[in-house]
Parts: sequence; structure tokens; C-alpha cells
Amino acid sequence: MKKITISLAVVALMASGCTTNPYTGESQTAKAVWGTAIGAATGAATGALVSKKSAKGALVGGLAGAAVGGGVGYYLDVQEAELRQELASTGVSVERSDDNIRLIMPGNITFKTDSADINASFYATLNSVAKVLNKYSNSTVMVLGYTDSTGTAEYNQTLSKNRATAVAVYLQGQGVKASRFEIMGMGSSNPIATNATAAGRAQNRRVEIKIIPNK
Repeated sequence: MKKITISLAVVALMASGCTTNPYTGESQTAKAVWGTAIGAATGAATGALVSKKSAKGALVGGLAGAAVGGGVGYYLDVQEAELRQELASTGVSVERSDDNIRLIMPGNITFKTDSADINASFYATLNSVAKVLNKYSNSTVMVLGYTDSTGTAEYNQTLSKNRATAVAVYLQGQGVKASRFEIMGMGSSNPIATNATAAGRAQNRRVEIKIIPNK
């Protein structure tokens, strides 16, 4: 029982003093911190009770309990950290909101000009995305294609849908289940920059992947 008490005390101390998420390096809400800490404490106690080697049981139980206690926030935290590591220096942006992760893939590095053919040089980046998606499989993967405002609405809609489909099909080829995907062509809607300049139009030509944990 002494070892259990120590384990619980350590977890409580971590929770009370934690203001930065250990996976992302960013501030984390008190609710998420306490959810993870309480889960870890409960898991530690349970693990110690069922294990002949209480210290080892507490450690294993604590890690498992942390994932359960942290809930969706924790599940996203670990994915975000791995995606940032995998996609560093690739040109792909990783953005996080409370309930999803968004990957922004610029068109100039993803596709050939005015085409839905994926650049061969981008395969390795998509392989890294697939690796993380396969590891954390309890989520919906929305793939959305966007264009700039040049050209007709009909043409842009078709191109954006074809590009989103190409990315989704490639990821499925790397083992990500097709049933997880939602694929949408957004045309020139939702620009993230001005279409009045070449630089702005280049930013608007993109594919986004939104990772949404299943409830």
C-alpha cells in the first residue's frame, strides 16, 4: 500500500503543477490536466493491486489510465505531437483546435500545375501522415480540396474534388481504412488569403485533412 500511496501522490503533484502539455509544449486546460491525472492515478492504483510487482503494475496502470482519463483531448495531443514531428520541414502546416487537428497541404508542393496528379516528391510526406492515422485509428478523416478563384466555378469544383480524392486514395493505399474518409471538393470557397495576388492565390490552392476523433 505504501507504493500505491507514493504513486498517487506523485500523480497528484504532477497535476497540480502542470500548466504545459508534455506532448505539444502548449498550455493545457485544467480540466484536461486533471482528467489525465485522475485517470493515471486510478490506473496506477488498480495496476498496483493486481500486480505481484506493485511498482511495475502502478506504472503500467498509470499510463493506461492517463489515456482514458485524458479523453479526446489527450488522444488529440499525442497525435498532434507525432504529426508535428513527422511533418517538420515538409511544408505542411499542423493546426489544432479543441476537437480536431487540421493539416494544410499547399498545392504547389502536393500537385502538378492544374492537375490532380500527386507529385512523387510528396509521397514520403503522405506516408508519414498515413503512419500516424493508422496508429490512431479511432477518428474520421475529412479530406477537403480547395482552389483559387481563377477559372470557372464548375472547373474549380471538379479540380478540388479530384485533388481531395487523390490524397484520400493514396492514404487508403497506405492502409488507412476507406470507411474513415469523407471527401469534399470546396472549389474556391473559404480562401485563407487574398485572391488578388499571386502569393495569395498560391495559399488558397491547397488540400486540407481534418482529423476528428470519434465520440
